Amino acid sequence: MTSTDALARFLAEVERRAYRQAAFAVRDDQAALDIVQDSMMKLAEKYANAPAEEYPLLFQRILQNTIRDYYRRQKVRNFWITAVSFLAPGRDDHDDEEAMEYVQAADEQENPLNQLATGKNLALIESAIEKLPTRQREAFLLRYWEEMDITETAAAMGCSEGSVKTHCSRAVRALSVLLQDMKE
Repeated sequence: MTSTDALARFLAEVERRAYRQAAFAVRDDQAALDIVQDSMMKLAEKYANAPAEEYPLLFQRILQNTIRDYYRRQKVRNFWITAVSFLAPGRDDHDDEEAMEYVQAADEQENPLNQLATGKNLALIESAIEKLPTRQREAFLLRYWEEMDITETAAAMGCSEGSVKTHCSRAVRALSVLLQDMKE
């Protein structure tokens, strides 16, 4: 049996279990399908020539990492869409941290008033990002918008990983101040 046949057989056997595991983890059927598909593609691309007995452990590690990546992306997206909800009138300053962890329910997202508020908040964020110094803006957008890791961002920017961390930290701090000023 060739390694391609062994890989195809393994993926066929693990597909349903992996889907259930991902669906339980993310509580979203469509996202779970995407996660399983991405995990299978990563296994096929990177480990097709690995011994068949290693597939279960490799696939499980890839699946878990893909689920973690999904949560990281969701956290970043939710942060930038909802963390600026402090711009809405009537919020107390001590509620700011709570807003960072807030995840908008699907029925809230479909509400036209919430869509309008989200659109206004995103326009404020874009305006604040444009005011950042060039290197901070570049680092921020590559890390949080393009979802690159620190190593990829450093390579893209032609600088060290420490510089990327510094630029990102300063950008987040500056955005916080800019957005707070826009609130007032």
